Amino acid sequence: MTALTLRPIASRLPSNRAGVQIARTLVEVAMRAGGGVARGTAVTAVDEDGVVGEWVDATGRAQPTEAPGTEAGVVLYLHGSAYAICSARTHRGLASRLSRDAGTPVFVVDYRLAPEFPFPAAADDIERAYRWLLDQGYQPGSIVVAGDSAGGHLALDLVIDNARRSVPQPAAVVLFSPLIDLTFELAEGRERVRRDPMISAAGARSLTALYTSNEQPDIPRLRLAVEAGTLLPPFLVHAGGAEMLVADAEYLRDLLEANEGTCTLEIWPDQMHVFQALPRLSPEAGPALRRAAQFIRTELAHTAPKHSTP
Repeated sequence: MTALTLRPIASRLPSNRAGVQIARTLVEVAMRAGGGVARGTAVTAVDEDGVVGEWVDATGRAQPTEAPGTEAGVVLYLHGSAYAICSARTHRGLASRLSRDAGTPVFVVDYRLAPEFPFPAAADDIERAYRWLLDQGYQPGSIVVAGDSAGGHLALDLVIDNARRSVPQPAAVVLFSPLIDLTFELAEGRERVRRDPMISAAGARSLTALYTSNEQPDIPRLRLAVEAGTLLPPFLVHAGGAEMLVADAEYLRDLLEANEGTCTLEIWPDQMHVFQALPRLSPEAGPALRRAAQFIRTELAHTAPKHSTP
């Protein structure tokens, strides 16, 4: 279905402000139609110290702001879509199901979007949100960073920057269909093997260029090289077998393992980009999200501070 609907629409939208506004509306409608918010979810908006986003909590426990860092940990979620389209609102359903399955509240960052706010606005907002969680009382070992698509690039940038600045790392990183190569050369290579049902590499590149247009692609915060000896948290990476960014997922695994990091890569056959967000379209969305939730619980159990019983 996506090859007959989403790709033709995406390929015809102009990569300018008008086209971006249309895309934002279409994606929000599609995300709502493809997967609703989990029952009993509490949503709390945040606009504090330059950090904008929302707490999404489907655990049924107290709101995370009442007792930071003292329960099962927290997920810091970095949404995708080419740095230009999505928001905390579009990802509320995905965040709610991840919160329910992992048993943790999720904070979704509403970072600034291109073309209104080009590089490095989004990356700076993510760094600010991570440090804000630390200031709120969350221990690094009680935080898992998760994200999809362009959120994958932002997540890798965050942990590389943490290592460079000697900021304590989160417990783990979970990525769905991560975008790593902003030149889209890897995606183009994959396209020659299998056509992506959602968008072409050229179309995705033109959107991402709204964020990076005035920068050289090989600057450190865009190319994201991992220097030898860099200590990074363990990664779980999901990619759909039908999407072009499976090439980026494989590249990320190789990059991490070449630097003695840990990365579990799972390629879900015949699935599209960020299929975890669309349970009404993809029967594999639920199992994949539960797999991610299991990884989150396991890593938090390894690293989160233990509290004694009174």
